[in-house]
Formats: sequence, C-alpha cells, structure tokens
Amino acid sequence: MSSDCLFCQLVSEGDHVRKGEGFVAINDINPQAETHLLVLPERHVPTFREISEFSDDEAKRMLEFVAETAREQGLEDYRVVVNVGEGGGQTVFHLHWHVLGGRMGGLPG
Repeated sequence: MSSDCLFCQLVSEGDHVRKGEGFVAINDINPQAETHLLVLPERHVPTFREISEFSDDEAKRMLEFVAETAREQGLEDYRVVVNVGEGGGQTVFHLHWHVLGGRMGGLPG
C-alpha cells in the first residue's frame, strides 16, 4: 500500500460495497450513472499497464470479482471501464475499474 494514495486509504478504511479475494468495491463519489462503482485491488498497482504484476489466477479472480459485484448490485446490463494514464482520463493512480449501470449521464452509447 502507498501511504499517499487515496484509493489505498479507501481500501483499508473506506465504506465498502463489497470486499473479498484481494479486491474491494466502493461507490464513486462523482457518479456518472445510476449505479457507479469502483473496483480496486487491495494492493497498490498504479495503472492497467502493470497488469502483468498479477498472476493468471489473480487476474481471473479480479474479473470475476467485477462481474459478481455487478450481479450483486442487480445489474444485468452495464459497462466496465478502465482509464489508463493521464491521457486516458485516469486521475487516481491506483488501478481501478468503473462499473456503470442504469441511466448513464452523458456517456456515449
């Protein structure tokens, strides 16, 4: 964990929607859809570029965690978005997935 990383702090002491298997889900504080969750690995990995730091099993569990979290929130149709790097819209450099469901606010179809 990185002591100066907002998401590392939220992993350890945030209000989790779901937690387990090395990952947590939290509500986004600036929702862009009716349901807007962030799924974070518990350990600090800056961006999706470092995905190779995860073992094959851990990467599989990560994707399963995203899908199970959406299902538990009652989402049948939804988007999963990963912003990579500043030019890709990433503002917090701790790998995370946006899970967006329901009515979307201004996102392209």
